[in-house]
Amino acid sequence: MDLSDLVTADRVFASLHSGSKKQVLQDLASRASEASGIDTRVIFEALIERERLGSTGVGHGIAIPHARLADMTQLEGFFARLETPIEFDAVDSAPVDLVFLLLVPEESGADHLKALARISRLLRNEAVTNQLRSASTVAELFQTLTRPAESHAA
Repeated sequence: MDLSDLVTADRVFASLHSGSKKQVLQDLASRASEASGIDTRVIFEALIERERLGSTGVGHGIAIPHARLADMTQLEGFFARLETPIEFDAVDSAPVDLVFLLLVPEESGADHLKALARISRLLRNEAVTNQLRSASTVAELFQTLTRPAESHAA
């Protein structure tokens, strides 16, 4: 699975101004609502519920919030680079500045796990995260995120 199956350039945000974890989730829920047609509150509450199970801050400044939604028909991704790193209760306690939001249909099964694994693999690559942090445009961010998996290994 390539990330180009999940995210489009209009769902990549180069400089999100959010001052807290809750605000990041709210801002992304709002943008996801515009794209999906699902109510912002439904998305936000699903994200908060997932965070109650344990933080999706995976370390090294990265968070991968995700939620299952009954009204989703396909997997949808959104990426944001935060203007200022924020506390996200990450496993390493480091502030987060790169956030990949994944929304999936309630009955997505293995596709959900494959997508999370793909996102996690990509964002564990230090060269990729350095490129994401130094990119100056949405186009550069999108290109870095959607480059075929094998070219990230080079």
